[in-house]
Order: sequence, then structure tokens, then C-alpha cells
Amino acid sequence: MQKRELSLVIVLVLLIAVVSFVNPSFFTIDNFLDILKNNVVTLIPTLGMLMVLLIGGIDISIASTMALAGMVVGLLFKYNKIESTLLAFIIALAIGAVCGCLMGTIIGLGNVPPIIATMGGMYIFRALAYIVGDSQWAGAEALGNYKDFALKNICGVNVTIWITLLCYILFFILLKWTKFGRNIYAVGSNAEAAQISGIKVARVKIAVYTIMGVLCGLTGALNTSIYASAQPNSLTGKEMDVIAACVIGGVSMSGGRGTVAGSLLGGLVLAVIAKALPLIKIPAIAQNTIKGVLIVVVIIVNVITQRMMNKRALARREM
Repeated sequence: MQKRELSLVIVLVLLIAVVSFVNPSFFTIDNFLDILKNNVVTLIPTLGMLMVLLIGGIDISIASTMALAGMVVGLLFKYNKIESTLLAFIIALAIGAVCGCLMGTIIGLGNVPPIIATMGGMYIFRALAYIVGDSQWAGAEALGNYKDFALKNICGVNVTIWITLLCYILFFILLKWTKFGRNIYAVGSNAEAAQISGIKVARVKIAVYTIMGVLCGLTGALNTSIYASAQPNSLTGKEMDVIAACVIGGVSMSGGRGTVAGSLLGGLVLAVIAKALPLIKIPAIAQNTIKGVLIVVVIIVNVITQRMMNKRALARREM
């Protein structure tokens, strides 16, 4: 475990200890499981954002992609076009993959700055969610048995938490022990050098954004089941929480540095804060302020830490 990740563990433990002291009902297994379930929609796309940031990109279209995928699934059930939960997830994954691949192609082959491309995608995909909905939405009754999927437990743990855990295990293996994972870090560290060494940079970018889209499709489908609702305005602003989780977890905004473990810890820190602030009677407006201050502080610390690491590395080379 890296020092930055260890410091996040300490911060997480201290947060839990302080909140539990103020409100003892916070420190229960059921509460922690509830926190995990309610933050699945942040934790899963955080993995995709980790990969996007690692290649030096960013994606602010993810919340719109989630809403579009969730809206399509919800309406398919509402109008009795499908009955299979598995088929619903496949459709959502496909929608996410198409959205992500489109963004990746524009960025990778068109050399359009990621923030510009994904800003356009954000508006387009959100508009599509409204167009598909046509002033309609799908509630619990319309979703039928699909809403029951998120209520299932395996060994006493909600199925959505198991799905999240599986995603983190797969991405840990992908980034740590595969050639594709090494290529992602190489592109983020120095895209030109990676291209010269034989890595197809454009292909890596397209693949990364496609994976991001797939995770958004999965998240959109899960969100519809968890909250038994599909609405075109759902998850608005969720991209900020996802980016914040990565930044808090030590992922570099300039690419090439970040880990799955750090991203998970960043997401958990945000999740605990979101759950804890209402329990200690902090007003909603103040909650957003505290979250914003935390993000700014962590970014400043990350920048300073990175500069110190670069200076030490340079000093070692000179020796």
C-alpha cells in the first residue's frame, strides 16, 4: 500500500470514529452496507474515470450516459417490450458502449480536447434521455420485477455490492497485470513516447472511453433498479462526485498516476461524508460547501505531493 493510500485509510478511520462518537447509530454493519449500496452509482463509474484520467483525459458526459441507459431500460419495462432483467442489463451496457465509443473516437481520432468532446456528449446524451422519455418516466409499478433485482442478497450482502466488488477485482487485475493496463499508464505518462514505442494511442483512448461507457450503462441500469425509478434528469451532477472520488484517491489529473485502491478509498471517503453530515445535523447547503472545500484541499495536497515526488526523483537521477 502506497503512503497516499495509507493516509486515506487513516482519514477514513478517523471520519468513522468521529461520526460514531457523535452519533453511535452510525457504527453498525447494516449502516455500512447501506452506505455501500447507496453509493454503487459513484463507486462503479469511478473505475472508468480512473482509466480516463490515467490517459490524461476526462469525461463529464458520464451522468448523461447513465441517465440515457437507465431511461431506455425503464421505458422498455414500462411498455412491456422486455421482461428479462438480463436483457435489460445487456441493452444498458450496449447503450453505454456506443456512447463511450463515440466519445473515444472523437477524442482519439479527431484529437478533440476531452473536456470539449465530453461536454458536447453531456448535452447530447441528456437531450436523448428527454427525447426517449417524451415527458414520461417509469416508476416502481411500471418496472415490475426489475426493481426487485436490487433487493436481492447473497450471503447477507446486497447483490449490487457484490457487482461493485467484482468490478473492482477485475479492474485491479486489468490495470496491474495486463499489457492493456501497462499501455494505459504509458499513454498517460507520455503519449508521444508511447506512440513511438509502438503503442496505438488512439486505440487505447477509444478502448478506455468505451469501457467508461460500459460502466455508465451498468450504473444507469443499477440506478433504475435501486431507486425503482427511471427519469431523464436522474444523476445530474454525478460526474463531479466521480471525479472527486478519483482526485481524493490520488489520481493525477494530468495522467499516468493512480490506482484502483486509491480510487476506492476516495469513493468511500466521499460516501462516508455524504452519509455522516446529515447525521450530525449539518444543513444541506453546508454539506455541499464542506464537500467542495475538501475537494479543493485534496487537489492542492496532491499537486504539492506530486511536485515533491518529482523533485526527489530528479535529485536521485542527478546523484
